[in-house]
Amino acid sequence: MAPSAVGERANQPVTQNPLISIVDDHPLTRATIEDFVRSLGFSARTFASAESFLQSSLISETGCLILDVQMPKMSGVDLQNHLSQNGFDIPIVFVTAHPDEAIKARALNGGAIGFLRKPLDFQELADCLHVALRRGRGVASP
Repeated sequence: MAPSAVGERANQPVTQNPLISIVDDHPLTRATIEDFVRSLGFSARTFASAESFLQSSLISETGCLILDVQMPKMSGVDLQNHLSQNGFDIPIVFVTAHPDEAIKARALNGGAIGFLRKPLDFQELADCLHVALRRGRGVASP
């Protein structure tokens, strides 16, 4: 997504206080993103793995998912595929310390809102969150 397109859409208000779920296997990254998301006025919950997010009762309440690409067992892109195959259309912003163009293309083709490199540009993350939350979520079409 072009930065200018994100910036233009980011200026439109989000009218509710949705839950942002953060899935990252690195504790400091989770805490930093959680603090930032809360500073924007959103609710946030963190998960150390894709599996712990899937086992939670918060999938249907999640308005946007901030998702690490590389995690043990189930990767972020695998979680994206799993959610889609099970009828969940949650807007996703991927974050990664190891950018890979093939994985980026796979994530974006799967409907991701953004694919951001760590260390994060927090303005870029905020813009992606606003775009994601305006897009909303729902049940994926078969």
